[in-house]
Amino acid sequence: MRALFLSLGMIIAAATSIPLATAQGTDAPQVENARLERKALAGPLAAEVKTWAAKAEQPQWLGYAVPQMGRDRAMCCGDYDGSWRNGCGHCRLEEHGNGTNMASREEAGTTKLEAPRSIAVLFRASNKQVMKIRVVSMDCSVDAGGLPFIWLSGVKPAESVALLETFVQGSDFHTRDDEHVSHGALTAIALHADAAADRALESFTRSSEPESLRKQSAFWLGAARENAGLVVLEKMAKSDPSAEVRAQVTFALSVSHEQGAVEEMIRMAHDDQSSHVRGQALFWLAQKAGQKAVGAITGAIENDPDTDVKKKAVFALSQLPKDEGVPKLIEVAQTNRNREVRKQAMFWLGQSHDPRALAFFEKILTQ
Repeated sequence: MRALFLSLGMIIAAATSIPLATAQGTDAPQVENARLERKALAGPLAAEVKTWAAKAEQPQWLGYAVPQMGRDRAMCCGDYDGSWRNGCGHCRLEEHGNGTNMASREEAGTTKLEAPRSIAVLFRASNKQVMKIRVVSMDCSVDAGGLPFIWLSGVKPAESVALLETFVQGSDFHTRDDEHVSHGALTAIALHADAAADRALESFTRSSEPESLRKQSAFWLGAARENAGLVVLEKMAKSDPSAEVRAQVTFALSVSHEQGAVEEMIRMAHDDQSSHVRGQALFWLAQKAGQKAVGAITGAIENDPDTDVKKKAVFALSQLPKDEGVPKLIEVAQTNRNREVRKQAMFWLGQSHDPRALAFFEKILTQ
């Protein structure tokens, strides 16, 4: 009898929680609470997904694995708590708002020596069309809410990128709905470790594409695409006709870890024709800090022809570490020839609550 109970338990466990890595011999998340079907891709991926979606009158999921860009990055969700003690989290795919966050294994303090090198790209279809695209790390367990779930093996990364492009091209990203299919497709492309992803993202930055798509693409070029992304961002910084897009490029450069990103931010802070872009470049330079950033910020205070840019540069000083920012603010408040700039420096000194600022105010008031 005990053997019978054990056998039944094993059957139930297999039906509700199937570790695909064991079943297929490839990296994949653990899928739970799903009516799972495993298939080897036999033809073009786009045709397979189109046929599957066309038959999906009721909600269902399809997924596959592709190599991941950047081994120190993971897409976590659910009960992920910012560390790696309990893995990457439990993704309940059918719960609204159970979003995915990009996390750094280094920042999370992981002690794992070997990180997963693939991501799972997940499609949700209903009413005979794809309605949602999600990306999760292989560290995540995936709860499909009892729905049918097809797992495809043998997917080529370039084919995956080509399929995902069809959900992105011409899209307007003004919507803030991060679960919109185009948002998910763009995120998935950015995380593919394949040159096709670089080409796709660069194509989304053409001036003929909507500004909102160019801005979102710029972010992912900085956040995920390493040196290839930096090359495209440098091109956008010099040639994109929209000041709003170029301002987003300054942010994208600030999240890039590539050598050369700070230099391009400094160039934009000095040379861009838009005062808005120059101000944004100064703001994000302050977040990066460092001696190069300090020089660019103080240079703008002295030399930029626009008073509003000078004031933004003063604010940028206030964002620096206090040992760098406070002395510079005091210097500006004492010596700058522009009255508005001096007032701005005084204001941010007052907000710093730094003893050096208090001593400066006491000196002024007692003279």
